[in-house]
Amino acid sequence: MFPSFLLSLREGIEAALIIGIIIGALNKLHQEELKPVVWRGVALAVVLSFTFGLGLNYLGMEFTGQSEEVFEGIAMLLAASILTWMILWMQRRGSAIQRDLEAKTAHATINRGATALLILAFLAVFREGIELSLFLMAARMASDPISVLVGAALGLGGAILLGWMIFATTRRLNLRQFFQTTNVLLLFFAAGLVALGVHELNEAGWVPSVIENLWDINHIINDKSEVGLILKALFGYNGNPSLTEVVAYLSYFIILGTILIRNQRNQVKTKAVAV
Repeated sequence: MFPSFLLSLREGIEAALIIGIIIGALNKLHQEELKPVVWRGVALAVVLSFTFGLGLNYLGMEFTGQSEEVFEGIAMLLAASILTWMILWMQRRGSAIQRDLEAKTAHATINRGATALLILAFLAVFREGIELSLFLMAARMASDPISVLVGAALGLGGAILLGWMIFATTRRLNLRQFFQTTNVLLLFFAAGLVALGVHELNEAGWVPSVIENLWDINHIINDKSEVGLILKALFGYNGNPSLTEVVAYLSYFIILGTILIRNQRNQVKTKAVAV
């Protein structure tokens, strides 16, 4: 439940921020009459994202045997790739989101009117919806559907509440700290997705195991037990992983972790120089 909650909360907060910034930009431009256009774009994006998510899950259920293993492996690796891009993009561009969106909103409102504004709102939310659909499908492969749905519902509910707090009350969420914290948690989750994806491709015969069981600690924590399934959903735990599975996990974790730390240090140095 926790991975789907975290992913839904994170994507929901991003979507809420985007819509809040667009609405705020319309207020500054004294174009309040265009707000319904924004909400129509949001509604269309939500409906199509939900439809896309259902289609993905239906497609996944159609596969059996080796085809299912290949589909799940590729889906997990694709989800990890998009999650990696999202983490790096938010770390690099997070502080400029408001400025960029306000400029795009002003350009759309002044030059092309309601249609361009609807497209801007739709694309901004639809991107988050597509990402979330893929992430939740990958989370479902490592957990049970009910837990994923409950976690997603709680995450989206929390995002709506936090979004309202940010824009409608005097309370403020420390967005920088929020995204830094979730980046760390998502790093573990993405590394787990990479390992699970490689595991599925090992079983399909697409990626060699080299050593089929590098170790076996299922007698300590069985990966099919309740605790094991929780660790699998959170961190990609496998009680008897292959060599390529372990190498994939450690390589991803070390490389992305190093990039995040380096980027963070560069940002601190840049701010220090600017001051």
